[in-house]
Amino acid sequence: MRPGISRPGKGNSATGAAGRRRVVATCAVFGAWVVVGGVLAPQTFADDPAAPDQWYLAAMHAPEMWRASTGRGVKVAVVDTGVNPDTPSLKGQVLADEVPKSAAYGATEDYQGHGTTMAELIAGTGKGDGLQGLAPDAKIIPLRVSLGTLKDPSEQKLTQSSAAGIRAAADSDAKIINLSYGGLGSRPEDAEAVKYALSKGKLLFAATGNDEEINGDGAMEFPASYPGVVGVGAADQKGTVGHFSQSGDSVDLASPGLHVAKWCDTTFKKYCPSQGTSQASAIASASAALIWSAHPTWTANQVLRTMIDTAGRSWDRSTPSKYLGYGLIRPRLVLEQARIDPGPAGADPLARENGTGGGAPATPAVPSSSAPPRTPGKGEARAAGEGGGDSGTPWLIGGVAAGVLVIGGGVFAALRTRRRA
Repeated sequence: MRPGISRPGKGNSATGAAGRRRVVATCAVFGAWVVVGGVLAPQTFADDPAAPDQWYLAAMHAPEMWRASTGRGVKVAVVDTGVNPDTPSLKGQVLADEVPKSAAYGATEDYQGHGTTMAELIAGTGKGDGLQGLAPDAKIIPLRVSLGTLKDPSEQKLTQSSAAGIRAAADSDAKIINLSYGGLGSRPEDAEAVKYALSKGKLLFAATGNDEEINGDGAMEFPASYPGVVGVGAADQKGTVGHFSQSGDSVDLASPGLHVAKWCDTTFKKYCPSQGTSQASAIASASAALIWSAHPTWTANQVLRTMIDTAGRSWDRSTPSKYLGYGLIRPRLVLEQARIDPGPAGADPLARENGTGGGAPATPAVPSSSAPPRTPGKGEARAAGEGGGDSGTPWLIGGVAAGVLVIGGGVFAALRTRRRA
């Protein structure tokens, strides 16, 4: 498994496992981010070559969200390549002393720069021209695992496995566990570690993978495909799913993941342009931190349920898209509703996908309204003609209407399977 670049991992094949199914009736799905009077519309920062590209902060109206919540009181475990606590943006944000002793080796020594980037996207302060985290008052618990890019054999031997990292995160005080890595191989020890974390009440987000154009439609990336893990796909400023973003049943939500800056290397001297579901997962984790901070008595199920029910989509809640899952994350819509009903504390909002029940929504879906038809742009017709079903004119729900997404090409219905551990 590699951070940011999904590659086949060793271990049991995903195809050998029993699957879970859900029916999907959408084509390529797209949308926009900014809430304008309760709706979404595109917006970006002015171009500044000297500054990290963080268009999504404006697009998601982060300054307005921060009036309600900044993530204070919420800890996020970043299971990754390690986290450098000494970057300007992370000073005071990394809780190295809260790393379980069994996982302490190298936790604050990032061997690639990837884990530090994820931590900054979640809880960076933005100081020193660094990345501004979406949840700037959340705190990071760093956990270093070997993800296939650690070359030194002695370092590999001392660095814990993915399963050990997830278990250590579960044993920490983190409410949220971010897993911005993945691969095609399923490992029993990882599946058991995920179960353990879920039993401790943790909320897990994972990258769905960056190899859609290599693996093809429906490839199962892990850990995103393990039941209970929220798989996050990547979308751009307009809400268009990235061509690289792995499609399939493991996609539960979508988050900004294109044109997002990262640390170029372990010198931590400059940022480079990047894209990936890793970044999307981190921003989703930060969104959950904002919500959980505002509602500290909620459970992981309730936080996730409100994220699902307020996600931007133009389709019915019961038919998630294989590209963007239940839609684009919109934490502001949760924070704006002081009396929002999060549903039952113990009910899994992904119960149907996880094979534990019907998974009916517990809160009303955000209403949508129609807008004039339009021709799909570049990238929007990539699913046109797939599957069966009635052909329809591509149409936009969004602009200044209440919905947010575009469906391009004909409508199709297909079974999506997901790994059941």
